[in-house]
Amino acid sequence: MTLSIVIVDDDMVSRSMLQDIIDTCGFGELAGMAEGGLEGQRIVLDRKPDVVLIDLLMPDQDGIETVSKLKQSGYSGKFIMISQVENKEMVGAAYQKGIEFFIHKPINRVEVEHVLNKVNEQWKYERYVQEVKQSMARLNLVESPAPAKTRTVREVARSILMDLGIIGESGSKDIVALMEYAIEQRQAAELPPLKETYEAVARAYKQTAKDVEKECKAMEQRIRRTVLTALKNMASIGLTDYSNPKFEHYAPLYFDFQDVRMKMRAMEEEQAADKSKVNIKKFLQVFYMEIVEKMNG
Repeated sequence: MTLSIVIVDDDMVSRSMLQDIIDTCGFGELAGMAEGGLEGQRIVLDRKPDVVLIDLLMPDQDGIETVSKLKQSGYSGKFIMISQVENKEMVGAAYQKGIEFFIHKPINRVEVEHVLNKVNEQWKYERYVQEVKQSMARLNLVESPAPAKTRTVREVARSILMDLGIIGESGSKDIVALMEYAIEQRQAAELPPLKETYEAVARAYKQTAKDVEKECKAMEQRIRRTVLTALKNMASIGLTDYSNPKFEHYAPLYFDFQDVRMKMRAMEEEQAADKSKVNIKKFLQVFYMEIVEKMNG
């Protein structure tokens, strides 16, 4: 099964070039084309493609507004923005609205194929994760005996922490403890609620409710700092080698890709004020899923 793609661009030449690339690269199939934002919005909601290639500047409704309205309407596919605009504010706004990649105009075949390949790999992995979730739910793993393991949770977790370059961070011990608790609970494909998990780990070595609450806050801060370090490490790898296997695997999987790109841009421009942000819940959920997969693989 391949990606289904819709092109939204008011420039006929661009549409034609993108169509030709999609038809020949083998990463997807064209599900439709639109000449403007309003038409594109209707087509996307009607055909529900996996990916939308959308121009930033269009006369009737620009790409950012179109993306925003599609998300409000419940569309959950991926967006790739096409633009010759270099305005940092507009690019930042696009990432905040959910754009995962940019393709620059004039259109370059190699760049388009590279981006489509990345999106295709990410899409296939997400489908795989969804299938794992469905399989685990069908097997009712909550009540089933745990499968024989050749590696402990701690061993698997530490190998991931090493890949992310955060094995020595103070929050890495907290992450391992959270994963051990979560696996012990056998919550199928889902990580238990974070508040519950923090409290359970804190109660292992704190006695009073006040001390547990204080430790939960400290643990949350340690983990946040550790995850921010992981983001910095991935951004640094991406700046050096965009095709590095660790970057290709961990950056789009563990982080919102717009956060990675914004961190890379901040590092390139050597910005003193670091306003990086991370989705801790997503990071820990993916971490948990990878441990489950590796231990049952």
